[in-house]
Amino acid sequence: MTAESTGRPGPLPRIGLLGTGPWAHRTHAPALAAHTGSEFAGVWGRRPEAAAELAGKHGVKVYEDPDAMFADCDAVAFALPPDVQAPLAVRAAEAGCHLLLDKPVATTVADARAVAGAAERHGVASVVFLTLRFAEPAAGWVAEQAGRRGWFTASAHWLGAVFAPGGESGAAGAPSPYADSPWRRAKGGLWDVGPHALSVLIPVLGDVTGITAARGPAGTVTLLLRHETGAASTAVLTLAAPRAAAGVGLELRGSEGVFTLPDWGDVPGAYGRAVDALLAAARTGVPDPRGAAFGLRLTEILAAAEDRLAAEDRPATEG
Repeated sequence: MTAESTGRPGPLPRIGLLGTGPWAHRTHAPALAAHTGSEFAGVWGRRPEAAAELAGKHGVKVYEDPDAMFADCDAVAFALPPDVQAPLAVRAAEAGCHLLLDKPVATTVADARAVAGAAERHGVASVVFLTLRFAEPAAGWVAEQAGRRGWFTASAHWLGAVFAPGGESGAAGAPSPYADSPWRRAKGGLWDVGPHALSVLIPVLGDVTGITAARGPAGTVTLLLRHETGAASTAVLTLAAPRAAAGVGLELRGSEGVFTLPDWGDVPGAYGRAVDALLAAARTGVPDPRGAAFGLRLTEILAAAEDRLAAEDRPATEG
């Protein structure tokens, strides 16, 4: 699917899905099946039986080999752990597939750079699905605040209860469907929900130029960020908050007043808008600002924060 070909009448662009976990079941697959501007081509997963189940639910093809999917599809969507996603995204770009990536793109700067480099080198479009940049009314609110000036501070918190004490984190105290995610348990809120907070703070306050990071209770990481506009922000992140303390919020303060992130919903609908953004970038050849290059920048910031935490964790040497 070249930028030119998507502008001409013809078959709908074919999009394949890699991944079969709860996120794929709840968001990616329903959104791809409902999208009227593309064809949901099929599913590949690391567990063939899970891929068959998800594909059967939506009446699409099961792929036993991701490279076969890349050969059949114009674009591919990822619902995989970041360090599984990254090398497959490079292969997909090499095959000429446009990339609808999940966050974080990778958990190392080298892997994220490889994805962004492959997308640029092979001329494929890319979009990273960052919920707050596509879900309404949050996405419109972010765009509105990015047009204001005079910010001096912001505070964000994303306190998830995926690994809440006692294991009660879902509806009615049921375990979260994401509690079996090894990468989330290993990397915590910094990597899982940190991209969401940064995806709002950066377009409004500017790129991050300084980072301090500290650990707190319940797996909490607090970031203190300096931005290129001179503004400062904080972000408090965890996946292990008690259920009663869980929640998401973001507040901006500046010369024009105080502005609070609105609630949002319809995540599958937001994913559909991410598909729209990817197809538009493929059609026009104009890179989306939420693409792989932005995903790389997020990884660079999160990796720098992780380095700060590692330095904090090392015992002080005797002088």
